[in-house]
Amino acid sequence: MIPISDENPTKLTPYVTGALILACVGVYAWQFHLQGDAYGDFMLHYGFTPSTLMSPQFEATGIPAVPAIVSIFTAMFLHGGVLHLIGNMLYLWIFGNNIEDAMGHARFLVFYLLSGVAAALTMAFMDPSSVQPMVGASGAISGALGAYMLLYPRARVTVLVPLLIILYPFRINAVWVVGVWFAMQLLALTGPDTSGIAWWAHVGGFAAGIVLTPFFKSSTVPFFGPHIRRGPWNN
Repeated sequence: MIPISDENPTKLTPYVTGALILACVGVYAWQFHLQGDAYGDFMLHYGFTPSTLMSPQFEATGIPAVPAIVSIFTAMFLHGGVLHLIGNMLYLWIFGNNIEDAMGHARFLVFYLLSGVAAALTMAFMDPSSVQPMVGASGAISGALGAYMLLYPRARVTVLVPLLIILYPFRINAVWVVGVWFAMQLLALTGPDTSGIAWWAHVGGFAAGIVLTPFFKSSTVPFFGPHIRRGPWNN
């Protein structure tokens, strides 16, 4: 299933969500112009490598350009390819704007970054010897999905479902969209991972989002909100 929009109106203009998207697109545009070794070095310098945090005494000389803790944040704005970028930004726009609306601009930004930190630390804990740099906003966005599950499980989401060679649009409750997404993360952890995707980071970010949401959401926003009908602020 590929989500393309939701029927969940917002009152606040999603400035932070938009700024995060612009930042990720801008950084990727810079990446795109790097050639050869410069591209690989850039990913190594600013991606998060678990071993540099968990075993700094074995850190390869000259690899990280920033401390391991700082690279957790810089890695959130890097992406391994255009499809990686588009997929993450689509999820961030569809689900992030509503979480920003529920939390407010400043609290959402802190929530987003903390979810990303939790995702990186989860990956580092599960694979502390990994020397492969982790990049992407997926962990932080997973936190937004966890929050969406708690706050808007019955909001209607339009998804594209592949049937043979045609993508058909369907509208289903968000709980199914997020639930299927999370089930796929868990299934990926049970088999051999040849995709190069940091599945544990997704799980860690999602769990962090669920844990953090009660502390960051506005007191006027209920848990498990009612079905939301189409309004004037739709995506």
